Amino acid sequence: MEWCVSMPKIELHAHLNGSIRDSTLLKLARELGEKGAINFPDVEHVILKNDRSFKEVFKLFDLIHILTTDHKIVTRMTKEVIEDFADDNVVYLELRTTPKNNDSKGMSKRSYMEAVLEGIRSVNSVEVDLCHKLKEDTSAHSHTVDDICNNKTRRKKIYVGLLLSIDRRETTEAAIETVKLALEMRDLGVVGIDLSGNPVIGEWLTFLPALEFAKEQGLPITLHCGEVPNPDEIRAMLNFLPRRIGHACCFEDDEWNLLKRLKIPVEICLTSNIITETIASVDVHHFADLYKSNHPLILCTDDCGVFSTSISAEYALASSTFGIGKREMFEMNDRAIDFIFACDRVKQELKTMFASGLSELLNL
Repeated sequence: MEWCVSMPKIELHAHLNGSIRDSTLLKLARELGEKGAINFPDVEHVILKNDRSFKEVFKLFDLIHILTTDHKIVTRMTKEVIEDFADDNVVYLELRTTPKNNDSKGMSKRSYMEAVLEGIRSVNSVEVDLCHKLKEDTSAHSHTVDDICNNKTRRKKIYVGLLLSIDRRETTEAAIETVKLALEMRDLGVVGIDLSGNPVIGEWLTFLPALEFAKEQGLPITLHCGEVPNPDEIRAMLNFLPRRIGHACCFEDDEWNLLKRLKIPVEICLTSNIITETIASVDVHHFADLYKSNHPLILCTDDCGVFSTSISAEYALASSTFGIGKREMFEMNDRAIDFIFACDRVKQELKTMFASGLSELLNL
């Protein structure tokens, strides 16, 4: 675990709401209980557990949905999530979230995202660079992996890009509204679009106009794909040629062949897939086949708060299960730089950072 923690890491599939700290969730839930908004004892024991069941996880998601209708809570959560990933030596984070529209709470999709940005601005324990806010001359910001692993700089640094998620419960019009908001906020750190939500709700054709519009405007797209068996949708998603997909748990041979032929990178979330019961056990996870096939992939957390994991824990799990060593894990991270949604400037600095850090990691 030591070298997994020390390794600089890239995280490309992290949902903001599902990455909330247990301590924060407990405090906020207690406050809701005191106001009579929820029955606190119903959720207290679930929050305090580390080995949550499938049903317990979704009980937490229901609670988080209530909490995130408050702008101040969204700001606090964003700040803490970024700090937690930085503490785990994540040097590049793409954080995805669904902009919420709740008239009864005075929340619009834009005000929700402004609360997220306020959370980013309030981070003070780590240097944060929003991917599209970098100056032309990045030399003043450059830190090597050697610096990060050994705390030779006074402050750690993390690049953060935001992905706006289209929820599968939304209409075509609402999905297009999210894409337009992403375009308006491109200069504020938004780097792409995600399609997510309950995989048994909604039809692919409902979201296709919004996704085509996003692609036409040059917004990179990642799709939650193959979380449930749905061959027609899976093939349609792959033929759409997104820049990445997440999960890919329920593919048949034809879909695997198409994925590998198209070489679409896959965001792998081991612990999430086991807890949500989309994969029977980690030793039969499709990560192994994709890795052996040299298919582009990256290990991610999905919802590190509710699934009680971390990106370092995901690396340790993959290492122990599939026998992947330090160098191989480092190189997998390095290759992932090619399919992040940041600009070339950020990619180049990350490449430089990783190149300088390999020898240091191998000496740990």
